[in-house]
Amino acid sequence: MKTIDLRGQTLTPAQLLAVVPRATEARAAALTTAHDIVNDVRIRGEEALREQASKFDSVTDHTIRVPQSHLAEALERVDPDVRAAMEEAISRVRQASGAQVPARQETHLGAGARIVQRWQPVHRVGVYIPGGKAVYPSSVIMNVVPAQVAGVTQIALASPPQSDHKGRIHPTILAAAALLGVTEVYAMGGAGAVGAFAWGVESLQLDPVDVVSGPGNNYVASAKRAVAGVVGTDSEAGATEILIVADDTANPRLVAADLISQAEHDEQASAVLVTDSETLAQQVIREVTRQTARTRHSERVAQALAGQQSAIVLVDDHAAAVSFSNAYAPEHLSLHTRDAAHSVKEFTSAGAIFVGPYSPVSLGDYLAGSNHVLPTGGQARYAPGLGAYTFLRPQQVVEYDREALSQVSAAIRTLADEEELPAHGDAVQQRFVDVHHE
Repeated sequence: MKTIDLRGQTLTPAQLLAVVPRATEARAAALTTAHDIVNDVRIRGEEALREQASKFDSVTDHTIRVPQSHLAEALERVDPDVRAAMEEAISRVRQASGAQVPARQETHLGAGARIVQRWQPVHRVGVYIPGGKAVYPSSVIMNVVPAQVAGVTQIALASPPQSDHKGRIHPTILAAAALLGVTEVYAMGGAGAVGAFAWGVESLQLDPVDVVSGPGNNYVASAKRAVAGVVGTDSEAGATEILIVADDTANPRLVAADLISQAEHDEQASAVLVTDSETLAQQVIREVTRQTARTRHSERVAQALAGQQSAIVLVDDHAAAVSFSNAYAPEHLSLHTRDAAHSVKEFTSAGAIFVGPYSPVSLGDYLAGSNHVLPTGGQARYAPGLGAYTFLRPQQVVEYDREALSQVSAAIRTLADEEELPAHGDAVQQRFVDVHHE
């Protein structure tokens, strides 16, 4: 891992953003490619999806729309311990997601003047579950459960076909879908799946969705940007990120383990340590080397940690660490500091925050109850992670009676005339015209 030494410097927000380690070239290339893939699916539909499956997944002549028998078979055969773990995760995510649905509110502005704030679920959602380097039944849970809690009535799911499973979606993904009652499932992957959800594919009886959600690599994240305006999307949850803020009280073995846990996702994963302790930094480097050599995906981890998107950042003090973290706006922020529980309020920009040595990011990936589909690439500065609210639309219902409207009619007339939109005022005054005396 490279070292970025910011000690002795006072940086402006713009300067901090400039030194934040990012794989910008990879993201730019992904956007161009994803746009072409999505557009190809829009134009050629199933034919394009099959060509993409052959090119990216080494699968041909597979069944894209998954038959119900495959779902039932997968659920029947899933390991009982895996099923029990999924059921526990479902329960915890369902409980936490329930807190994300706002209550209906009424505002009374006077006699006969009422505004109702209500939250309506979208009708149809397309959920994308990545595949390839890992299997993600947890992502099925993280996407489907909040949509169900929000009240979505139609949920379609897509995941890449697997050459190791004769062109079928990984059976554990199918089992998770079946466990949640999802019956509309498609074996299609990457940016092409996002395009198929956005535009629909008539030959597959796949109707367009209202919202596309789900994590993936940079191509999936870029595909969401390519379909923006056609459908709604959650935040661009691309290649994973972890930023750890640690001081001299941190355990270097745990810090290294947390960095490696996210680096094993993908070669483009970002792992960043920010610390004011040079001693800790050196200890973490030694631990990373030792633990990486022993982990299953050591080559992938080593590549991610050596990439331009990963670094150890040395700062002067806690305040500088806070400033850097808020500029970076990580997907996952982990606090290994002596006063983590107290200082968490200072960290305003992060997809999710993990406080203390016994709240590892891995907990959030599976069983914390929080959602693991989170914004990457700095989007946590302005975008939330996935939740029930992702699938809800706030609506205002306005209801005034005649007397209540009359109380504000003069003010409406004044503002309408000031804006040179007199018909606006006329539309109000027409309601008070005595038609028998015109």
